[in-house]
Amino acid sequence: MKKTAVLLINLGTPAAPTEEAVREYLAEFLWDPKVVQIPRAIWWVILNFFILRKRPAESLKLYQKIWTDDGSPLLVQSQKIHQKLQVLADQKMPGKYDFSLAMRYGEPSIESVLEQIKQADVENIIVLPLYPQFATSSTGTALHEFKSLYTQWESAPRSKAIVDYHDNKDYINALAQSVKKHWAENGKATCLVLSFHGVPERTIKQGDPYLTHCIKTTELLVEQLGLKPEEWRMVFQSRFGRAKWIQPYCVETLEELAQEGIKEIDVICPGFAADCLETLEEIAMQNKDIYLKAGGESYRYIPALNDDDAHIEALFSLVEENNQPEGER
Repeated sequence: MKKTAVLLINLGTPAAPTEEAVREYLAEFLWDPKVVQIPRAIWWVILNFFILRKRPAESLKLYQKIWTDDGSPLLVQSQKIHQKLQVLADQKMPGKYDFSLAMRYGEPSIESVLEQIKQADVENIIVLPLYPQFATSSTGTALHEFKSLYTQWESAPRSKAIVDYHDNKDYINALAQSVKKHWAENGKATCLVLSFHGVPERTIKQGDPYLTHCIKTTELLVEQLGLKPEEWRMVFQSRFGRAKWIQPYCVETLEELAQEGIKEIDVICPGFAADCLETLEEIAMQNKDIYLKAGGESYRYIPALNDDDAHIEALFSLVEENNQPEGER
C-alpha cells in the first residue's frame, strides 16, 4: 500500500550561531519578494549594501541568547513536532502516513525533502505549513515554493495544501488547554495578551486575510477561556522597517497596560506553532523588560504549543480531515 506523504513546513533558521550563518539565512529570507515587496533593483542595493552589512551581527547576538546545545529552538521544536506526529500516525494508522519536515529558508530545504518524497513513490502529498493564520509572507511563500517544484515532476501524485487552520476547534482547544495549565501552575494574571506576528498594513489592503484570521483565532480562544473584555488584548509584534504595520503594536500596548495600573500579565503567541527567536527572545526577554521598566510587576510568557500532546493530536486530525480521495494537484 502506497503511503500519503505529509510535508510539514516551517520558516527556517540559521544553521549555526555564527555571523556567517546568520547572514546567509537573512540573505535568503529577506530576498523573498513575498516577504519584502520592494522593487527588486532598489531592494538589492538596500539589502546588500546596508542591511546585510549590519544586521547579521545584531541578529547573531539575539540568536546566541536562545541557542541550545541541540541547536536552534525553531528547528529543534519543529523536529519534535515531526517526530511525535509520525509516532502518533504509526499508532493510529499504521503504514498510512510518512511525515517529513522542511524549512522555507535554510535546511532542510523544501527542494531536498521533496526529492526524498519523490523517491518514495507515494500515493499523494498533503502540505501543512505550520502557520495557523494565512499570510502571504509565511504560508503563501511556503506554498509557492512547493508548487514551483512540484509542477516540474512527471506523473506527480495528487497533492493538497492545508492553507490555514486559524479556527480549527482542536487547535483552539489546544491553545485553551495550554493557557489553563499555565493558570493552574502560576495563577491567572490580570490580563492575557495575545501577540501575533505583524505584517505591513498594505498587505491587508491588498486582500491578505491574515488580520481577519488573527481576529477570529482571538475571538474563539477568548470565548473558550471565558475572558471579559478588560481581561485580554490582541497585539502584533516583530515590526520591521519604516512602513506602517497592522496595529495595535505589542510594545506600545505593554507600556500602556503598565501605565494603566495593570501589574500582572500573561503573554501567549497563538500564531507560532513552535518557539523561536520571536517568542523566546523578543517576547519572553525584550518585551518583558519593556513592560517591567514601564511599571509592570509580573510578566509571564506562555510557551508555544510545540510538541504538546493536544497540539500533535490537533495537527494529526487536520491531516486526516484533509486526506480525501479527491485531493487536488
